[in-house]
Amino acid sequence: MLKIAIQKSGRLHDDSIKILKEAGIYIDNGKDQLKTTSRNFPLEVLYLRNGDIPQYLRDGVVDIAILGENLLVENLLVEKGEDLKIVEKLGFSKCRVSVAVPKENDFNSLQDLEGKKIATSYPNTVKNFLAEKGINAELHKISGSVEIAPNIGLADAIVDIVSSGSTLFKNNLKEVEQILKSEAVLAVSPQISAEANQILNKLLFRIQSVLKARTSKYVLLNAPNDKLDKIIEILPGMKSPTVLPLAKEGWSSLHSVINEETFWEVIDELKNNGAEGILICPIEKMVL
Repeated sequence: MLKIAIQKSGRLHDDSIKILKEAGIYIDNGKDQLKTTSRNFPLEVLYLRNGDIPQYLRDGVVDIAILGENLLVENLLVEKGEDLKIVEKLGFSKCRVSVAVPKENDFNSLQDLEGKKIATSYPNTVKNFLAEKGINAELHKISGSVEIAPNIGLADAIVDIVSSGSTLFKNNLKEVEQILKSEAVLAVSPQISAEANQILNKLLFRIQSVLKARTSKYVLLNAPNDKLDKIIEILPGMKSPTVLPLAKEGWSSLHSVINEETFWEVIDELKNNGAEGILICPIEKMVL
């Protein structure tokens, strides 16, 4: 049995359950249930408080966990170690840990933080960052509602996670410096057993198939045969496109895969080189 920790509530919870479901793992749990098992995969799920998850990993209470990269970085700095390893970045709950100051304050460079008071929930991350930049500042650790600190005179600046920036805007703050980028990650315990590690490899295979499908699109198109070589150059696919003859003489149908990051650029290039009847379909799973 493989034991996984998932955030009990909050922004990571729903997406963590979703990616397991897309990987074909179904979890039955009732309201307020803190431990459950999958009915079709050897996986036991523990719903834990976010801040407790790194220690549960370190102690071997759980084998793996889905948590924010920012939390993992903060915890590793506390312990001054690298025993908790990331085995997969999951691509959701993306955010950044950033410095923010009141909108009315002038901010020219990080040196403006010299001697100032900074409120944060990530004191070790901030301390490490300031030390690298040679800046001395007074840190105030706050567990929640960090954004209010400048408004009540507790701090001159804050360091907190930022997604859209709307929370900063509502609290009359502006983002001035990014410390690190973060997303949900799958981390593994240093005490994972050989048996659990074998199950983890099966889980990773499924998750990687889901993640690859999320960033890819299946494309079908028609093209004149005298343009095939150029279009094949544009559409390499996983190895090479599938080419099938059409009933219309001199034409073929091509099937391939496009990476979503370059999707529109590739589509424009295909059209400019004679492709017609382009159809785009989502991919549910992609096994390489």
